[in-house]
Amino acid sequence: MDASLETQLRELLDKQAIHDLVNAYCNAADRHDHAKMRALYHEDAIDDHGHFARGPAMEFIDKLPEIQKPMAILHHNVTTVNLKLDGDRAEGEVYILAFHQVKHEGELFDVLIGGRYFDKYEKRAGLWKFSHRAIVADWCYPAHPTQVRLDHPFLHGAYIGEPGPADPSYAFFSLLKRGER
Repeated sequence: MDASLETQLRELLDKQAIHDLVNAYCNAADRHDHAKMRALYHEDAIDDHGHFARGPAMEFIDKLPEIQKPMAILHHNVTTVNLKLDGDRAEGEVYILAFHQVKHEGELFDVLIGGRYFDKYEKRAGLWKFSHRAIVADWCYPAHPTQVRLDHPFLHGAYIGEPGPADPSYAFFSLLKRGER
């Protein structure tokens, strides 16, 4: 294999590893899998989630159980991913649609956010992880009361997702495991 092709292959593999990292983050957030979330960041990483937390990512993850407590549904969807590699570091602008169903004062309301993650990644010991992540909101669509109807006849007999280890994915899959990247 010539050097040019080897360089292109390495870049392709690195970009795929970063895509996998970004997708694993969405899964960890939506399933409230804090062990998995912790494994996605370097120990000295920074996370900026606005009023929820700004600073060390591990402190943000420590706060996640309380932050997520009122959230009946979390559903993160990655759309456009722009990545730039520079050796063992990279930067990414990741577009997301994030749906939240939140319980407040006994009532459920919905918040759909269109935004982006501004990410910095580093590959250490051969593994890509977040070194810095910041959330940017581009728009927000709230609905009060909630418009979600999990009892709609169209969903009759379907698996219904939920946060935590009771989600049907954990019984269905044998390779995708809770707490693992």
